[in-house]
Amino acid sequence: MTPLPYGLMAEFTTPEALIAAAQSATAQGYTRMDAYTPFPVEGLSRALGKKRNWLPLVFLLGGILGGSGGYFMEWYSMAVDYPLNIGGRPFHSWPSFIPVTFELTVLIAALSGVLGLFVSIKLPRPHHPIFNAPDFQRATDNRFFLCLEQDDPKFSLETARRFLHELKPVRIVEVPQ
Repeated sequence: MTPLPYGLMAEFTTPEALIAAAQSATAQGYTRMDAYTPFPVEGLSRALGKKRNWLPLVFLLGGILGGSGGYFMEWYSMAVDYPLNIGGRPFHSWPSFIPVTFELTVLIAALSGVLGLFVSIKLPRPHHPIFNAPDFQRATDNRFFLCLEQDDPKFSLETARRFLHELKPVRIVEVPQ
């Protein structure tokens, strides 16, 4: 018994053809698909039916955690744990806490954002099955690819092949696992 392929991939020559193909695939009910282009294509993520990303929320929560943690650390060390009378200032002198609070806000937001990015794109992943597709290296030069993945609930090899053939791509290839 032969293993199922990772998916079917159609090759297009223009970004407009790729966007039209992605819109058609979304209209047909395909949800597990991805597009590969040599440069960013405006409107492609909408055509693929991608929803808003949760990554900005990770940045925000990391920044809030970093800022409040930095402020708490300074308040606890200067007002509770080891209070020092420095130049007659009050123990809880918030203006002097601002630089460290700001720096920790930026640092923790950036670190949490990078970790969230790695989790969302499933890194580290040294090899992806899409690299097994014939002539896929042209995705960095001048070709546009749309891949329908086999784990899509609507995916059937023959139905997907017929659907992609109707879109008039340059060619359709099976992407091996």
